Amino acid sequence: METPKTPILENQICFPLYVIAKEITGLYRPFLDELDITYPQYLVMMVLWENDGLTVSHIGDKLFLDSGTLTPLLKRLEGKGFITRKRKKEDERVVEAFLTDVGRQLQQKACEIPGKIQRKIDVQPEDLIQLKESIQRILNKIEK
Repeated sequence: METPKTPILENQICFPLYVIAKEITGLYRPFLDELDITYPQYLVMMVLWENDGLTVSHIGDKLFLDSGTLTPLLKRLEGKGFITRKRKKEDERVVEAFLTDVGRQLQQKACEIPGKIQRKIDVQPEDLIQLKESIQRILNKIEK
């Protein structure tokens, strides 16, 4: 009987993806510290800057987060005055998140972050676009 080969770290697709995600997220930290938000909170804010007043479940769908992970994030953002959460009158089980004026002002400062990250990693924009498209194709296959 043939013995299965031990997986080798450098041959795994998951490892470089894990490392690059960790490293790039780390690059965001000093810029997000200036805004007093974490990277997951930044993701939530980006979703709301695109479409204010989304339900918690819709935000979770966009970010691939369950409500157990998302609810504490939203509570912290609300505690900082960036968002408010309101239950729908028609169905009180449904909670919607809305930007506050302070949350909208944060958007102006956040607009500088993508350019700062791009300058910091010093990679051609077309290389980043190609990488993002490749990752998105793989994600689309996983989601099916």
